[in-house]
Amino acid sequence: MNHQSKATITAMGTYVPDRILSNADLEKMVDTSDKWIVQRTGMRERRIAGEHEFVSDLATKAVEDMVRRYEVKITDVDMILFATSTPEYAFPSSASRVQANLGIPQTGVLDLNAACAGFTYGMQLADSLVTSGMYRKVLVIGAETLSKITDYTDRTTCVLFGDGAGAFLVERASDQGDFKSVISGTQGEGGMHLYKSGLSTEMDGHQLNAEGNLVQNGREVYKWAVRMVPEQLAELITRAEMSPEQINWFVPHSANMRMIEAMCERGPIPLERTLTSMEYRGNTSAASIPLALQIAVDEGKLRHGHNVALFGFGGGLTYSGLVVRWGVPDRV
Repeated sequence: MNHQSKATITAMGTYVPDRILSNADLEKMVDTSDKWIVQRTGMRERRIAGEHEFVSDLATKAVEDMVRRYEVKITDVDMILFATSTPEYAFPSSASRVQANLGIPQTGVLDLNAACAGFTYGMQLADSLVTSGMYRKVLVIGAETLSKITDYTDRTTCVLFGDGAGAFLVERASDQGDFKSVISGTQGEGGMHLYKSGLSTEMDGHQLNAEGNLVQNGREVYKWAVRMVPEQLAELITRAEMSPEQINWFVPHSANMRMIEAMCERGPIPLERTLTSMEYRGNTSAASIPLALQIAVDEGKLRHGHNVALFGFGGGLTYSGLVVRWGVPDRV
């Protein structure tokens, strides 16, 4: 089932807010310790948006970073796909705020809500829109301000989450495309394990916490992800007609280092070929995969032509993955 893509990734950029929330800071806020946090999550710092800094602001700066790094033109973008669970408004969409901020004259805009799998769903959609011939140039953004929906009195969740943004440009390839295979799936009956309430205060007969904060049953999400990701990753690589050895880098959603270690122990790709962003960024949901890719580019690990398996998973409970050849040119 090799996917006949006509799309390639041509540029990327990221942004994180200036304010750092360290483990030492959290020790002063809740009953926790640096040692406890590092042992259980692998996290040391996370970035926190300012009071008047919202998700479209972070996203706009990520796009500006992309333009600065790769000198690409964005005025002719046909579509903006914005993956976020923390939009500043129910509507207008966050994508439309980015369009306004950047002055892109003629573009479609769409927000996607698939929690921590949002970015990989956005990349799948961008590939299909470009491959179909419907659009030539799609801007895919994954951005979150999770700090704004985190309960900083809940010691189990407040140590996890941070804010950040990533932006990718997906364009029509001159030759064959770089998207090799995709996969997605959902276990909606697990929705209770990770939610932020909205208009309804109950789900499947269960009363929800209606404070507007993120609520997570970490144990159940962990069990689901550690069982599901290795199986689905193996299937994703098979669909690309490749072997695990041909994948240079596995880039899972950076939820928690212990979770990722457990996934890698079950295969098919070892931890030493896995890219993450949580150590100094925390769990940034839809932004975590772009941030991990940017760190790897900056460290010289991720190079043009590498085969990368991206895999997002989270609230829904839903997941999506893709194997893509890294088309972004190496910066000298």
